[in-house]
Amino acid sequence: MVARYMRPGTLQLAALPPLSLYVHLPWCLRKCPYCDFNSHEKAGELPEARYLDALRADLEAALPFVWGRRVHSIFIGGGTPSLFAPAAIDQLVTDIRARLPLEAGCEITLEANPGTFERDRFRGYRAAGITRLSIGVQSFDDEKLKALGRVHDAAQARAAVAEARECFDTFNLDLMYALPGQTLAQFDADLRQALDFKPPHLSIYHLTIEPNTFFAKHPPAIPDDDLAFDMLDLIVERTAASGLARYEVSAFAQPGHRCLHNQNYWQFGDYLGIGAGAHSKLSFPHRVVRQIRYRDPAKYMAQALAGAAISQDEEVARKQLPFEFMLNALRLVDGFELVRFTERTGMPLSAIRAPLDKALAQGLVEQEGGWVRPTTRGMDFLSDLQSLFLAE
Repeated sequence: MVARYMRPGTLQLAALPPLSLYVHLPWCLRKCPYCDFNSHEKAGELPEARYLDALRADLEAALPFVWGRRVHSIFIGGGTPSLFAPAAIDQLVTDIRARLPLEAGCEITLEANPGTFERDRFRGYRAAGITRLSIGVQSFDDEKLKALGRVHDAAQARAAVAEARECFDTFNLDLMYALPGQTLAQFDADLRQALDFKPPHLSIYHLTIEPNTFFAKHPPAIPDDDLAFDMLDLIVERTAASGLARYEVSAFAQPGHRCLHNQNYWQFGDYLGIGAGAHSKLSFPHRVVRQIRYRDPAKYMAQALAGAAISQDEEVARKQLPFEFMLNALRLVDGFELVRFTERTGMPLSAIRAPLDKALAQGLVEQEGGWVRPTTRGMDFLSDLQSLFLAE
């Protein structure tokens, strides 16, 4: 599986990368002050039926982009997808299966928040075809949950995780650190509580202050870099002792429980995104394109039902492909095979040789045979490493 060249400056991919499907359900109970995702506070009843109709129309209009390709994974994200009833999720999965060929054992993940948890609701999602749940716990500390604007409390978080363990063979817990006013001891307690549940997969994110959020306008007092690094050291130590191997900068998993969907992103695979504000990255024999759907839910539904859900559709410039690839691949602890760069971008290795040599000289990556891996230093200073590959 290699890239062939027709003439200088023109690429032809010999094979297309794996394809995933992302479905965006944009509503939540309340917008969190740190969130910069395309999410919208629920007002009244959700337009479940109309939104499902729009997703169906969106998918049907997108089918020509992915003819003949099988879907390896599906991720239903938001917003808070667990606001949708199990019957609605069942209809969504049924609509997808009727229109796209899925690989055997296709991973189907649903994001869920403890604030929407009801007894037997998770079982309903499992019956609908969901194979993996991702629970947005963020913290088990009531004070920190309040500071983050979360709608659930610690008791609801614990109940939701316990129910997920009963219903699913694999699930993920989302946890955050470097929270407003958080001490090392407080984070240690959070981490211990999460690990006590023995989650097959744990995602742990550093709280960042994103532009155009409430926290950007009203910044809270958060731990300094030294304390945040101490928390990160604790994460690496505790997860390893609990049998969770770090395989991506923010992801830890037991053997056999890595998130296949996210791995496809990080390996510069393809994904079709449907739903309000969803993004797609799709490869064709001679180009790579990115698409964006309309962000506003009402406008998205109207446009999708009219067969025109895409608001932006553009080819990725060749000079941007090295950075786009490295932005993802360098997040992986195992790194990437050099041949994968050529396969996924259609570009020769000479396109990354100079910045790669600089990264090697700075001790940010190591190269062994045909593999390039970020070092521990490279993981700690990932943004600096990735920026070496920016187009001049």
